[in-house]
Amino acid sequence: MVSILLSILFALLAAGSNALGTVLQRRAVLTVPASRSLRIGLIRDLLRTPVWFGGILGVVFAAVFQALALATGSLAAVQPVFILELPLALMIGGAVFHVDVTRKAWVCVVCIVGGLALALFSLAPTGGRAQVPGIWWLPALAVTVGIGAALVLAGLRRPVGLMRAAALAAAAAIGNALTAALVKSAMNILSTQGAVAFFLAWQTYSFAAVGAFSLFLLGIAMQGGPLIGSQPALTLGDATVSFCLGVTIYAEHPRTGFWLVPALVGVGVLLYGVLGLSRTKCLEQCLDPGRERIDAIERPAAAPG
Repeated sequence: MVSILLSILFALLAAGSNALGTVLQRRAVLTVPASRSLRIGLIRDLLRTPVWFGGILGVVFAAVFQALALATGSLAAVQPVFILELPLALMIGGAVFHVDVTRKAWVCVVCIVGGLALALFSLAPTGGRAQVPGIWWLPALAVTVGIGAALVLAGLRRPVGLMRAAALAAAAAIGNALTAALVKSAMNILSTQGAVAFFLAWQTYSFAAVGAFSLFLLGIAMQGGPLIGSQPALTLGDATVSFCLGVTIYAEHPRTGFWLVPALVGVGVLLYGVLGLSRTKCLEQCLDPGRERIDAIERPAAAPG
């Protein structure tokens, strides 16, 4: 019981840290001169911006907390908690970018938190193996990489819009879930065999490569269409694929029978909250704020006279 609570706590800290890091990095990038957005000068400007380092630290701490959460808890229980990154980004972004959070957005936040809590409490995945047998990685990698590649190809063939964003974000979500599964395996190697084995394990380099590529895909998805297309696919896709990988390759056991009824209710409420929040203007302003808003924040007040 203690380990479950500890893993949930680490997952919450990871979600909060990543939300903070994302918002701070967007804040830093949007404060540099627009003419340098595609030039070397961007890096120099960012290095002079303290808030950029705050964003980097947020992402670093998020990775550390995620690794700790996966080392102490099940994949099927830990990864869905990262859905809370969405409402956390709304609250943090609202404070940073001076965005008024609407009543509808707050209702969606309550639905996300309540639906996730009900679904996880009902399913309560437990048990499972600490390490995945080598042979089990072959079908897992084949299925996830195959579906991810198909989604990338489908997305790139679509014009800029909702379907393109959704397909690429779904591929990024699969990559994030696979990264988490590999991180859990690598952390087990670190705790049982030591640092040398960790740096020699193929899982260590695989999760670094898959994670980096997933981040790249997410960037393309965010540019490829509206938030309502990319955000639900990313948020719900990561949780769903992670749950499936936890149940299959890690042999984790969710509760079934009557517990499936409240679990489905929780998933429905969660789905409503994520889709509804992704449609709100205030979330778009927090995750993709306009330059005019940043200019207004940064521009010093005009001297009288």
